[in-house]
Amino acid sequence: MRPRLSKGLLLLLTFAPLTAQAKEKVAPDTFAVTMPAPPPAPPANGSIFQGAYVPLTSGGRAGQVGDIITIQLVERTAATKSNAAGTQRDGNIGLTPPSTGPLSLFNPSDVAMGGGQQFKGKGDASQSNALSGEVSVTVAAVYPNGTMLVKGEKLLTLNRGDERVQIAGIVRAIDISPDNRILSTRVANANIRYVGKGEIARASQQGWLQRFFSIISPF
Repeated sequence: MRPRLSKGLLLLLTFAPLTAQAKEKVAPDTFAVTMPAPPPAPPANGSIFQGAYVPLTSGGRAGQVGDIITIQLVERTAATKSNAAGTQRDGNIGLTPPSTGPLSLFNPSDVAMGGGQQFKGKGDASQSNALSGEVSVTVAAVYPNGTMLVKGEKLLTLNRGDERVQIAGIVRAIDISPDNRILSTRVANANIRYVGKGEIARASQQGWLQRFFSIISPF
């Protein structure tokens, strides 16, 4: 005989995959460190100068694959939206029967009718975010126009969980300071992620069953 699953277990197995949190899939090498390429073998020409050419004006500024650049996180965004609408309509009509003639049999009195309609609506929304700190990344690629692809991450292991800061994007060599620092606002196509895991991160999230009822709830 085939084993039978209880109704409660069958319900859990049916709804558990539907209530899993949707997480953005990230390629494994999106924020991986890039090591510098091995130096080429020196030519056997007997020359004294065997290294790669570096302009004297560049100093120690990063410009090759594997070089380290420190990104200063100065992200601060704020958005506010407000919307209001209102309508109003009134109408009145009055009738007074005459005091002479056939219609005078009715008692003279005022007949009035009125109607009104009014609507008011208002909506407000606001959001603000801030992120500060420093993350050192490596140059992953150098393009012919002078821009560079940088990527890296920082992992902090704390008592109650792990915190990870990841960043990737494209920078210009002209925006890099002499001490190899650049503001995050100067990073094009920036992909900045701040994620954590552990009991502190789990405590700030809803359980899978509560998330399921939040999805199907019509309110």
